[in-house]
Amino acid sequence: MKALFPIGLTAILTASLACHGATTQETAMNDAPVTTHAAAVGAVGNDPGHATAQGGALTPRAGDKLAAFAAGCFWGVEDAFRHVPGVVATAPGYAGGRTTNPTYEDVSSHTTGHAETVLVEYDPSKTTYDKLVTAFFAIHDPTQGNRQGPDVGDNYRSVIFTFDDAQGVIARTAKDREQRQLSKPVTTAIEPMHAFYMAEPFHQQYSERTGDHSCPIRSKLETL
Repeated sequence: MKALFPIGLTAILTASLACHGATTQETAMNDAPVTTHAAAVGAVGNDPGHATAQGGALTPRAGDKLAAFAAGCFWGVEDAFRHVPGVVATAPGYAGGRTTNPTYEDVSSHTTGHAETVLVEYDPSKTTYDKLVTAFFAIHDPTQGNRQGPDVGDNYRSVIFTFDDAQGVIARTAKDREQRQLSKPVTTAIEPMHAFYMAEPFHQQYSERTGDHSCPIRSKLETL
């Protein structure tokens, strides 16, 4: 969305879906997983913590850990983290809101409080949480408040969802480090992760499946 003026709910939803390259009808038509060569050969999995659309308990594989980040359109954010060495699985979804079992349309109405979020499962023997947080700050502008580029609304806000106190310490340290490099206030929130609701199949690994990079990030994928 490019306008900040109050508009009707239908217009808000239509603009938000259009920014993601899909109408409500197209989303419904594509609500089943798409099988492509890219999806078949992808080395990074798609079930971090065995997440579900019903917000069940998250359980990573033995030896792995979980992280979660909201940084604008989750298509681009997921694509970015799938290129970070040490990440073993990703999934876009919804977190940080007031409602249960939200749909994409619910979240796009800006009435649920949920942010478009990417859940990440990673191997701590191959990467660190600090490196993931560093990648998070590299791929988006953390000073924009409830928006990211042309996408406007609280569902596009910048959030680090933490799974324990240690992650909270690392996240706050990284935020302070980022703030020292910027003249504008960093708006990134740091919150404990509660329920994570996996997004519809249409949104899973969207950029990887389709080659569509309409939700850009600020860093080149090969540099992450």
